[in-house]
Amino acid sequence: MDKYKERCSRLKDILKEVTKENVMLAFSGGVDSSLLLKLLCQAAKETGRQVVAVTMATELHPAQDAEIARKVAEESGAVHKVICVDELSHAGIQYNPENRCYLCKKYLFSELLRAADKAGISTVLEGTNADDLKVYRPGIQAVKELGIQSPLAEAGMTKADIRKLASEYGISVADRPASPCLATRFPYGTKLSIENMQMADEAEKFIRDLGFYNVRVRIHQDTARIEVDDKDLISFLNYRKTVILRLKELGFTYISADLEGFRSGSMDVNLKQRKEI
Repeated sequence: MDKYKERCSRLKDILKEVTKENVMLAFSGGVDSSLLLKLLCQAAKETGRQVVAVTMATELHPAQDAEIARKVAEESGAVHKVICVDELSHAGIQYNPENRCYLCKKYLFSELLRAADKAGISTVLEGTNADDLKVYRPGIQAVKELGIQSPLAEAGMTKADIRKLASEYGISVADRPASPCLATRFPYGTKLSIENMQMADEAEKFIRDLGFYNVRVRIHQDTARIEVDDKDLISFLNYRKTVILRLKELGFTYISADLEGFRSGSMDVNLKQRKEI
């Protein structure tokens, strides 16, 4: 058996074990949690248990995420619940601190655990994968502290593994690009506002609709720094005037294309350097 099949087999064994009881899944509608939901529902059919998928409705995530999550949950046949949360008011992240992800996850998963307790569910899962363990993800610490299980990481499933398996199961979001919290578009120490995060969201949606896959609009005061995949940089410049016009309409004064291209966690560069000193 090759390594990919071994990891997939290990994942299914883990999910078969956890679905001996009712389970609750933190469900964003991204490929990681969507694959988990599909496999959990399959395993639960054999055990006769229930899978409850819970989506956090938050203004810190792109506007379309909640609707995508609803559709994918419907495809899986899981019970789907939505919890409205306000991280800016309750998680202590108003000024985008360096431990923002930890504080936010602590708040969100504490709310999830309360919902699980109310439903009489003791097993709560989330979608951290093996690749996430190799980069700066302070939220993982909160997940561990709260006793939330991460089956994908436990099975050693990489992002490539997850996309491949999701595609094999015909999951509609198998190729959907990652859609992280909109606070990641701002430098640490910046005061976060719903209005500015909506500007970033609208700008990214506009550029994605032009046909670009990975898109990030990082905001540095009145400047938009646009990241697209390295292979798309040249073609992106063909849309220069169109992008400038739309982003100025959204309220940006300066618009720039990042010559390094898209890379996850680009706002963490200085943070990593300080930690290495």
